[in-house]
This record gives sequence, structure tokens and C-alpha cells, in this order.
Amino acid sequence: MEQYLVRLSKEMSKALRHTPWLYELELDPQGWVTIEALIEGIEDRRQQTQPITVEDFRRIMEQSDKQRFEMQDGRIRALYGHSIDQKMVKEPGEPPAFLYHGTTPAALAAILKEGLKPMRRQYVHLSPDVATATQVARRKGPPLILEIDAAGAHAAGHLFYRGNDMVWLADIVPPTFIKAPGK
Repeated sequence: MEQYLVRLSKEMSKALRHTPWLYELELDPQGWVTIEALIEGIEDRRQQTQPITVEDFRRIMEQSDKQRFEMQDGRIRALYGHSIDQKMVKEPGEPPAFLYHGTTPAALAAILKEGLKPMRRQYVHLSPDVATATQVARRKGPPLILEIDAAGAHAAGHLFYRGNDMVWLADIVPPTFIKAPGK
């Protein structure tokens, strides 16, 4: 992806996931804002002469290896990864039998004792396969991949939400449903 689009994608993440108030945006309960408001908000904060277009957003979404954003009916939103206080409303769904979560060896003891928690985000992020979990977790050093008994947790009443094809979300995953390698 060209450098301009990489920078714009990062700015979109800040505006839609972390600090919408800095861009004078008000997200609805599902995280939507108008595309026009997002363009205005980003352009007002930037010292750049190149105007932002809807086509720029489309190119970011098409070229990205992660599906972070969604556009529909003149609106746009981030699909997951929110750190703002306003909880994004998600529709519960039935997860696959197993999901995966990459973490660090240093965090393992706490996770096996307390479960997976959202920490600074609104939801726990889970991957549908080991390869995706490894890719997501690799920026933290050599990852440790946990197997989540999503079907068992779901049957026990824990909610799961589809973020996109590569991300499932959960409010919390109790330790009972977490299997670490070699455990």
C-alpha cells in the first residue's frame, strides 16, 4: 500500500477507534459516522494539501490485509479495536468450535488464572486459525498461541461477536475454556 494510504489508514483508526473527539466526530452506538464527517475531521487536523476522497477509503479497504473498516450507505466505521469509553454495540453470533489468541509467555500465568480480558480495548480479540493469531501477536515478540474452546464457552452463555472474517470478539474468556500449548 502506498505511503499516503498507510498514513491515512492510521489516521482513520485514530478517528474511528481511539479519539473521535479530536476529529469532532460523534460515533453512533454501532460506531458509524458519515463519510463526509470523517473526511472533514481528518482534513481539519492535517496540514496536507491533498484532499481525501471516498476512493482513498475504498483503496485502503481493498488493499489492507486486515479488514478494519466498513462503508455502507454514506457511512463508515471501524469494525473492531475500539479503546474509547463508549461501548460499540455488536450482534452476538455463534462462533466456530475453536478460536485462537496470541499472547506472550509473560502473560500466560495471569491469563490461565483470570482468563482473557479486553484490557485497554472493548472486547477480547480472537482469531479463527493459528496462522492469523500468530500474525496478530508477532509484534510482541515470539507468540504463544492459546486455543479457546469457543463452542464450550458459547454453550455456557458467554457471548461472541463477529468482527470480520479474521476477527472474533468476546467480552471475556474464562480460564476454563483456555488451553495453552503443553497444558
